[in-house]
Amino acid sequence: MLKPVIITLFTILGISTAVNAQSDLAQEIGIFAGPVTLQSDFGQRNNFDTNVGNTGFGIGVMHFINFSAANNHESFFTEHFKVRSELSFSHTELKHFGRWVDKKPETVFVNMLKNMKASSTTVGIGSQLEFSFIKIHDFENTVGSFSPYLSLGFQVDYYSAKVGSNLGDLTLPNVTIGKYLTPSDGRAHGFSTETGIVLAATGGIGVHYKLTKMDDLMFETRFKMYSNDWIDGLNPNKDIYKENKSNDWQVWFNFGYIYYLEF
Repeated sequence: MLKPVIITLFTILGISTAVNAQSDLAQEIGIFAGPVTLQSDFGQRNNFDTNVGNTGFGIGVMHFINFSAANNHESFFTEHFKVRSELSFSHTELKHFGRWVDKKPETVFVNMLKNMKASSTTVGIGSQLEFSFIKIHDFENTVGSFSPYLSLGFQVDYYSAKVGSNLGDLTLPNVTIGKYLTPSDGRAHGFSTETGIVLAATGGIGVHYKLTKMDDLMFETRFKMYSNDWIDGLNPNKDIYKENKSNDWQVWFNFGYIYYLEF
């Protein structure tokens, strides 16, 4: 399970070594933080209360390889691309929301759902390629300018999922509905308190703001899709419960600060 983490660490270290060996590459460091909503098996899909109620927080540090700042030989790649590496942390508390728990009068089924709860914690490390819509040199030389961008990359995450119920032991049929008691994906039930390593694909859209010659601000919306469905601790058997068709994924809304180490 540690193999993906080791590969990612060596990749990032290799990139950093290459940067130090090249005099025409510059580096930037930064921090970011903001709300994180976990789209999971808790709550109704595409439901406002679910999206708001299952929102946590995320924070991270980032490092940029800038091909343009110290390079006088312009090309499309150097003027529009940066490589971004980061280490991030997120935590989300989860409950069921939506029409299944809003039913009136309240049934035993509804009461079981209302009392289910979970928490999901992730620590991720990875890299992404960031594409700037305007020339990086133009942005860097104009204080007060904006630089919109797209990003695409991958991360390796350590996750810790804890799931339970205010009614007691989740393995009991008077506490948990049958959907979550059915064996699923190698687990004894459709729920699991566990830790693990998982791969994630990331994609984002954002904008940099040139605060001073050596400082940027950043706002970003990022989507993060996981390679398994246990990040929240729930995963009803997909062969039986066809509505459980998507793996867990996150939406991050990040505000960040970036400082140029070299120019």
